[in-house]
This record gives sequence, C-alpha cells and structure tokens, in this order.
Amino acid sequence: MTRNEQTQRPAGLVAIDREMARQRADAVASFHASGEVAARVAASMRKTGQLLLLGMGGSHAVGRAVEPLYRALGIEAIAVPLSEQLGQPLKTGGRTILMTSQSGESAEVLRWFSETGGTPETFGLTLEGGSFLARHAPCLVGAGGTELAFAATRSLTISLALHLAVLAALGDDPAPALAALANTQEPDIAPAVAALSGVSAVVTSGRRLQGAAEALALGLTELSRRPCFSLEGGQLRHGPMEMLQPETGVVLFRGNDPTGPLVTAMAVSAVETGAPVVIFDAAGAPAVDGAVTLAFAPATGLAAIFAMLPVAQRLMIAFAWERVDDVGTPVRTTKVTRSE
Repeated sequence: MTRNEQTQRPAGLVAIDREMARQRADAVASFHASGEVAARVAASMRKTGQLLLLGMGGSHAVGRAVEPLYRALGIEAIAVPLSEQLGQPLKTGGRTILMTSQSGESAEVLRWFSETGGTPETFGLTLEGGSFLARHAPCLVGAGGTELAFAATRSLTISLALHLAVLAALGDDPAPALAALANTQEPDIAPAVAALSGVSAVVTSGRRLQGAAEALALGLTELSRRPCFSLEGGQLRHGPMEMLQPETGVVLFRGNDPTGPLVTAMAVSAVETGAPVVIFDAAGAPAVDGAVTLAFAPATGLAAIFAMLPVAQRLMIAFAWERVDDVGTPVRTTKVTRSE
C-alpha cells in the first residue's frame, strides 16, 4: 500500500485539504465582493497604461499568470518579485502598482512601504483585511480570511479571482472563468503520478500559461522537498534541455491559444529524451505519443487556469506524499516569511 492509498493523512495535509475544499466558493465570493475596489484599480490602469505586479512566492506566480491577460487589454504589465524591486527597483512613477501578499505582513511588504511610503497609484491584494498591507493601501480582499495551510492553494485561486474582477472592470468577459470555477473537471491523475514516481526532480513549463507552471513548481518544491522549478518554454528550449533524462520529470501547460503548438513541440522533444512528460491540456489538441495527458475542455487564460489548478494541486500532493511522511509540515520556513 502506497502513502497515497493510506487513510491516515498527516496534519499538514489535512490542513491543505480544508483550504482546497473551500477555494472555489471563496473565489466566486471574492469576485462578486470586490467590484468597488476593482473598479478603482482598473481606473488607475486606464490612466497610467502600466502595471507593476509585486509579490513573493505564490503571490509572484499569480502575477506571472495574469501578466499576459493585462497585456492583451493594452496594459503594459510586468510582474517582478518584490525582493527584486527592493534591490533593483523599476521606476514607480506613472505606474499602477498592485502588491500581492496573502498575509499582508511579509517582511518585504513592510520594508517597501517603509522605504517608499507607497505611491498614489499603489493598491494591494490580500486575504487579510486587517493586515499591514490593507492598512497602507486600498486593497482587494479575498473572502474567507487567511490561508492557514503551508503550501498555497486556496490563496492562489482567490488571488486570481480578484484579478478576474479587475479584468472584468477593464472590459474583459469573466463568464468563461466563472464557468470554470463552477464546473469541476477532474481528470484521473493516477497515470501522471505513476509517470513521475521515479523522478528526483521536476521542471514545469508553459508559454502563455507559464504562471500556472510556476505556481505548481513552487508547490511541488515546498511539499516534496525535492528540486522542482519552472522555465518558460523558450527558456527551457535554449540550453536547459541538457538536463532532461528519465530521472527528470517534465510537466507542461498547454492552452487553447496561439502558443499551444510550441508547447506541443516541447512535449515531443522532451519525450525523445526519455524524460517522463505530463501535459495539462486545455488546447483540445491531439495527445502527444509517450506523454501522459490530463485533458480539460478547450480554454485559455483564467478559464484554463481555474480548470487546471485544483488538479495540479492534487498532483503536487500525491507527488509529495510518495516522498515525505509529514507532507504539509514545513521544516525550514514558515507560512508568513517575516525575515529577508
């Protein structure tokens, strides 16, 4: 009997289960409750035409996920780790700034406001309405309060739903993404878990869905304590493919958009190296021989991400539980990072 078949789940994993069970409902509630602040953020973006997305960890992955969606609406969006902005700052004048921190209390958030004082076009995105961030900037606040489990699951989904509210205020149609939240898709992850069972490291990759790939890599690393990281598809092609071998797993994200064929080409190349390949596919494209495909209804943008994210969460948990007894219990970090 494998760990994934056992009934006794570690306490940290039970906490993650609780967060995941409520994430869809909390995300929908967050979307509907955020209209007023979302409209203010959207008005700022229309005025500046530029968006700087700041965050750490999963919050930065959220920024990476929504970058292309704002760009498609004519906003020059760039997501930068908040730590990088502190050390090598981009100019903030004339930019809308959206700072994401699920706790609103991380060390970098406190230092940024201490050193800059904020700007008139600074907004926050958080799960905690009484946090430092919420006290220092107008904030989009997610429903349901702070996420308690270690690895980000519910916080990612809610943060993306808050961005959906801003995108809707900018004129984007939220209906496909809301439908994806309402209509659960649950492809069987067992073949993917089996394919990755013998790997010692994982690289995740995408093109327009690269932010989703980065979120999964972070969760895999945190829970499995194995090296799992993410490279945008073109970056993976330019040299790092040298690492691919049977002991290196590859997880790709393919959406129903013009970049999909590039993800397909990467899958074919990765299979040829002997690396186990898993594809999260919302392109409706043919399966790639030799790869495990987790198929979703054709979608792009947040609709694709909302469909894939819960399944990716189940995969990262199963992957980790095969390798770690106390999965979900951090040994070197804390939920809220209060030091740099």
